Amino acid sequence: MRYSVTDPKRNTANRQGIGMTSQRTRERLIEVLTGLGVQDPRVLEVMRSTPRHLFLDEALAHRAYEDKSLPIGHNQTLSRPYTVARMSELLLASCAAQKVLEVGTGSGYQTCILAQLVPKLLTMERIEPLLERAKHRLQRLAIHNVVYKHGDGYEGWPAREPFDGIMVTAAPSQIPKALQWQLAEGGCMIIPVGEDEQHLLKITRSGNHFSKQKIEAANFVPLVNGLI
Repeated sequence: MRYSVTDPKRNTANRQGIGMTSQRTRERLIEVLTGLGVQDPRVLEVMRSTPRHLFLDEALAHRAYEDKSLPIGHNQTLSRPYTVARMSELLLASCAAQKVLEVGTGSGYQTCILAQLVPKLLTMERIEPLLERAKHRLQRLAIHNVVYKHGDGYEGWPAREPFDGIMVTAAPSQIPKALQWQLAEGGCMIIPVGEDEQHLLKITRSGNHFSKQKIEAANFVPLVNGLI
């Protein structure tokens, strides 16, 4: 079930795109994702319908539906579509994701995908200009089930815990303890961890115990302390 409000009638041409941002180009991306093993039909449908080109500067819009990470300024990147789809699929399969925290709003693309898959999403970003830009983009797309915070991802959002799911979109060298303890009972966290060598991990809470499962190799920008 998708939880977003349907796209507004305004800006239809921008949402649908033309040329390299067209629906046909998006369909080719979905073929790539399924070929890489993404199976959840909910995730694939949201990836198909979400206009990734709107989350990039105009000069890069023609590359929006390549399966590649792309720069968004402030030394940050828009994750490759496979990574967005894979992390979303893992989260949905691993917990009852009714209330989810995203650490690292970035461009807002992963936020937009998640917001269409879960009832309530909270997202936080340490770089305020990125957060404001992402918020504006999601408002344009009529995504209204997201709460935003300019905050330090290492600290999480203790005032809003517990969370059924937490998704971290930048890589710390070690799992932040504060984030683990903000998981609800049975909740899970999808997080890349490492410096020179990174792996995507799934952390699941059972009482005071946190199980860790290594999923696959990863390549993310580092998770950094402090606010900008």
